[in-house]
Amino acid sequence: MNTFAPLAPGALGMVLVGSSVTVSRSLVHAPLFATQAVRYAAAALLLIAFARAARVPVLRPRGREWLWLAGIAATGLVLFNVAVVRGVAHAEPAVIAVAVASVPVLLGVLGPLLEGRRPTTRILVAAVVVVAGAVLVEGTGRTDAAGVAWAALALACEAAFTLLAVPVLRRHGPWGVSVHAVWLGAVMLAALTLLTEHPAGLPALGPAQWAAAGYLAVMVTAVAFLLWYRTVAAVGAGRAGLLAGVAPLAAAAIGALSGGGMPGPPVWLGLVVVVAGLAAGLRAPGRGPVRKEARPRKGRAPASP
Repeated sequence: MNTFAPLAPGALGMVLVGSSVTVSRSLVHAPLFATQAVRYAAAALLLIAFARAARVPVLRPRGREWLWLAGIAATGLVLFNVAVVRGVAHAEPAVIAVAVASVPVLLGVLGPLLEGRRPTTRILVAAVVVVAGAVLVEGTGRTDAAGVAWAALALACEAAFTLLAVPVLRRHGPWGVSVHAVWLGAVMLAALTLLTEHPAGLPALGPAQWAAAGYLAVMVTAVAFLLWYRTVAAVGAGRAGLLAGVAPLAAAAIGALSGGGMPGPPVWLGLVVVVAGLAAGLRAPGRGPVRKEARPRKGRAPASP
């Protein structure tokens, strides 16, 4: 079996995440919480429809699982968006991007610990290389103390999006974790909309803004979440975390193709460094999957996106 096959969904998911940087520019002047609430509500409905079409059961959370899933929604969806938006008011976007690109190191250390294993030296070294390349790709930027704090919060939230899913992936799988995290995030964002914004501003959005929100809902949320959690379940958070380095590569490439101009020499050097880190780390022997896919019953489709 091709040892890289389980990594392909996660890599594609990170490409979609990287594409969101360019798409999100259309939403700079849109109501933050209201737009994101619509995005995640639409994504939740899509995920439920996809699961039914694929005949994949979505289990009801029980006990502490509610806390893990709510934690994913609160940190990886809600607080992360707040940190990015508030952070760019105090720091250049590159500062926030570099902080988020540092997530492979956190996942390389904390992911295996949550899974009951020791972090491997090879994965940790590869993670540092990937982060160094990402810093070159994103560049450096000006910031103040508040900007640094928001960047650190964005990093923690991005890592939490994966780490908090580890305890519930065994029972719920990529489908269940994605569905529950997304609808919980939509509820939280709707509550914040009612408390802090005016939902009446949504009809004022133009076609381009609704198109951007639709792309984020379908591709960057519904599809990318399933792809990412499938890889985390298959190879573990530590090894999957290296794929986070793909996002800045995709963001730089899509930005150039959309009229942002060709990258300079430091960016090209960063791309080479990231690819080298990924090649070294992803060749490391992976552990077995968190859970084995159950064989489908007769007349039922396998539980895969």
